[in-house]
Amino acid sequence: MSIKNTPIYDSHLRAGARMTDFAGWNLPIQYTGIIDEALHCRKSISLFDTCHMGQFTFKGDIANCGIENAFCFPISDIKIGRCRYGFILNGIGGIIDDLIVYRIAADELMIVVNAVTTENDFETITQDIGDGAEFENISSITAKIDVQGPLSRNLMAERFGDEIRSIPYFGFIKKNILGKDAIISRTGYTGELGYEIYIDAYAAAELWDSLCEDERVKPAGLGARDILRLEMGYCLYGSDIDDMTTPIEADLGVFVVTDKEYRGIRGILQQKEQGVPRIRAGFITHSRRSPRHGYKIFHDDVMSGEITSGTFSPTLDSGIGMGYIDTGLAKPGTKVVLTDGRVSIDAEIAEFPLYKNGTARNK
Repeated sequence: MSIKNTPIYDSHLRAGARMTDFAGWNLPIQYTGIIDEALHCRKSISLFDTCHMGQFTFKGDIANCGIENAFCFPISDIKIGRCRYGFILNGIGGIIDDLIVYRIAADELMIVVNAVTTENDFETITQDIGDGAEFENISSITAKIDVQGPLSRNLMAERFGDEIRSIPYFGFIKKNILGKDAIISRTGYTGELGYEIYIDAYAAAELWDSLCEDERVKPAGLGARDILRLEMGYCLYGSDIDDMTTPIEADLGVFVVTDKEYRGIRGILQQKEQGVPRIRAGFITHSRRSPRHGYKIFHDDVMSGEITSGTFSPTLDSGIGMGYIDTGLAKPGTKVVLTDGRVSIDAEIAEFPLYKNGTARNK
């Protein structure tokens, strides 16, 4: 087995700094304003610098080299040109990371992971790969730019060709952009129609600047991204899911299979059979007041859970959030109180997505 973990080099960091006016991996919270950027993404096109994300490549016999055992979802049956979301787990079924696997060719994958877990993910997956395969961490030489919003398809087709219009949800194509091999995929983290561009890090700043020239496009920072993903009920690793939380507790069991072997399957099978005492749920407040991470959830004056993410939603004009609550209370419409001991906010449990009009799946 050939394992290559490419070190970070300065040119990538400088490219990222040009795009964000920050050095290294530190991305801006906002450009023109968090609320303005979130609303713009819901109606037009927002550009997100996501170069901090990690990418791995794999070449080898996917079905027989052992890499299938690294994931709690099947990868051998992913069609070429498609991608799939899921997890790698630890021995108790806790989530080491949530990620997306791309089927580049019959014997080739790209795996996109979270920034803070990149090194650990690479080491974890490596443990399952046998001889005769190549596995490489290309994070430091790969840039990722997200183009998100209901008008993004028109922009992308105008810039890169009409074949963009035929990319299905969780599909991708290869393109030559600025003289570099690139991948354009359609997944998204905002709930809106959108695309991801993976390209050589040297070309990142030029591509960013070129896309920003379009009057429909505005850069957006991490603040807007957090609002948008919370409105959709998408988890943030390290806040809403972690290595002590299982996909069953996170109400993400649809992304876990039980008919293959993988690390943590015993815990998953047990929880599916016996149920879990707590489960992730969404909340909407009855005002513009917003819960925050760490607020306790009370029902009938009894503490019944805790908020993991919360913010103000300009789209819904109310406070929103998600957290873990006693499973028996996780029913839409259940009245709760969210508090940090000083501030108390009336709220009720609501179904995901909290924002219902996203365009991500539009044909």
